[in-house]
Amino acid sequence: MTAATVTEPAVELDGITKRFPGVVANRDIHLHVAKGQIHAIVGENGAGKSTLMKILYGMQRPDEGEIRINGSPVGFHTPADAIAAGIGMVHQHFMLADNLTVLENVVLGSEPRKGGIALDFAAAHKRIKEISDAYGLGIRPDATVEELGVGDRQRVEILKVLYRGARILILDEPTAVLVPHEVEELFGNLRDLVSQGLTILFISHKLDEVLRVADAITVIRRGTTVATVDPKDVTARGLAELMVGSELPSPETRESTVTDVVALSVRGLSVLTDGRAVVDDASFDIHKGEVLGIAGVEGNGQAELVEAIMGMRACTADLLTLNGASIADWSTLRRRAGGIGYIPEDRHRHGLLLESPLWENRVLGHQTRRPNARGIWIDRAGARADTRRIVEEYDVRTPGIDVDAAALSGGNQQKLIVGREMSGDPVLLIASHPTRGVDVGAQAAIWDHLRRARAAGLAVLLISADLDELIGLSDSLKVILRGRIVADVDPATVTPEQLGSAMTGAGEGA
Repeated sequence: MTAATVTEPAVELDGITKRFPGVVANRDIHLHVAKGQIHAIVGENGAGKSTLMKILYGMQRPDEGEIRINGSPVGFHTPADAIAAGIGMVHQHFMLADNLTVLENVVLGSEPRKGGIALDFAAAHKRIKEISDAYGLGIRPDATVEELGVGDRQRVEILKVLYRGARILILDEPTAVLVPHEVEELFGNLRDLVSQGLTILFISHKLDEVLRVADAITVIRRGTTVATVDPKDVTARGLAELMVGSELPSPETRESTVTDVVALSVRGLSVLTDGRAVVDDASFDIHKGEVLGIAGVEGNGQAELVEAIMGMRACTADLLTLNGASIADWSTLRRRAGGIGYIPEDRHRHGLLLESPLWENRVLGHQTRRPNARGIWIDRAGARADTRRIVEEYDVRTPGIDVDAAALSGGNQQKLIVGREMSGDPVLLIASHPTRGVDVGAQAAIWDHLRRARAAGLAVLLISADLDELIGLSDSLKVILRGRIVADVDPATVTPEQLGSAMTGAGEGA
């Protein structure tokens, strides 16, 4: 790579401002991205990263400011304009048709024609293979998308934008759904891309990954750029403090609040899938004022255990009681009404109606109880008033309660769910990955709410892939492996390394 390549700007955004009713999403943004580099953009949920990328990709138009691509001013009206200028965007939620082949997904909307009429699939096949080989993507054009794993699907999305001629790639939270070895493969692919002169804008919450892969990092806070730093000169903690503008909190839980009163009692719970026990003879108690953490590599039965307790999945159990009452025969709705709050691991699939306003999302799962219901009728005024309370108490950043949930950033969506599930004095809260995909500010706020509710006597079942979060918040900690609870560890003394070892089975003997 020549010195000129390093210093020449590929993207320049100067003075970018974007206003929406009731909120300024971007305010006087300045961002300069050099050619042939991976430039990371970090910031809290709602800081304005997504709006800025939508402006660069032609999905929104700025109210003020100038965009220059390769030194030339541009004005994008649609994504097609951005694509024509060599910009491609890979969204956090993949946009692929499962029942089509890789080739069909890649050419969709840009179908090659033979003589201007017939589809020329042979030419498309050859071109896709050339791009895949040139950038080490390892894509099979004839594979059906539904056969592919998450990492392969992401490479298909990257190939889609390369096929359309992109030289500047915007990657929005590209590692959110990848396991560690897929992250390494992605980073290898990105290094191959920049070595051949492409430029990558990398949006992420995962600061350790940003520090590993980026050549430069720009921090956005409350809609404006506050710093651009060299990864060699900053730590993950330093970056996080730039993002929130203050010193970072930790998940540390202080004095014990555990009582002698059992809120949830589980004995001999098993879940069978295709004749195989995905949860095998699980037994535990959670007391009021206690956080019980369950640690395990994803796919070891945590999700099935949670769904069985919620009544969403068939199970067998010798005993399943809430506040001393057997709930084994209760429906999910009755368990909810009986006092179980539920923060699901996938907020989009199980936590929200994205195309519905916030106040309707407040009602979800709580539609039979005040303040959302009066008799058999939904109490709109009560639900709306309580949604305003949640927005205020949980710092949900939104122009109002009538905007659709889809308009909120991920962290603000999560804070809305946490506020909803903490409402109505629950007996038990099942918190499944409560801070997944949220920034450090929203993470700290959610930790504070969990700590306060615990101190007030709430029992919490905590499932998390964040080992520091598990160790810091839990009063007691169990390890699940291949559906069985295999170890009890003391959160006061265990290290993340020891916990990780137990999760993979390496620590079973200990």
